[in-house]
Amino acid sequence: MTQPQIGSINQRKATWRRIPDGTRVRLRENAQEGVIDGLTELVIGPGRNPDGRTQYRINLGDPARMLVAEDALLIVIDKEGLVFMVKQNVDYRRLVTEQLRGDFSADRFVPSA
Repeated sequence: MTQPQIGSINQRKATWRRIPDGTRVRLRENAQEGVIDGLTELVIGPGRNPDGRTQYRINLGDPARMLVAEDALLIVIDKEGLVFMVKQNVDYRRLVTEQLRGDFSADRFVPSA
């Protein structure tokens, strides 16, 4: 019986697509906005990304940073519905938006404040 569970976990890890660095996000809990600037691998602690090992590192403004699991994030979009990203052209933002919309439900995308 453990075989199907292991397969499900491995499949989820294999298909997990991380939110790219430079993407503007909003915290669900307190509506603070920041930019993803990487992943941090955790040895212990709750609230991890679907890969089971990491949390996103969110830059909330110099020098404030926070570690957050994917489930606690909303993805910020502009008035055209494209994901807000730091220093990226429209074509790349369009590609990332399409990919993320395939991975997340519509309620995870919020307009900029």
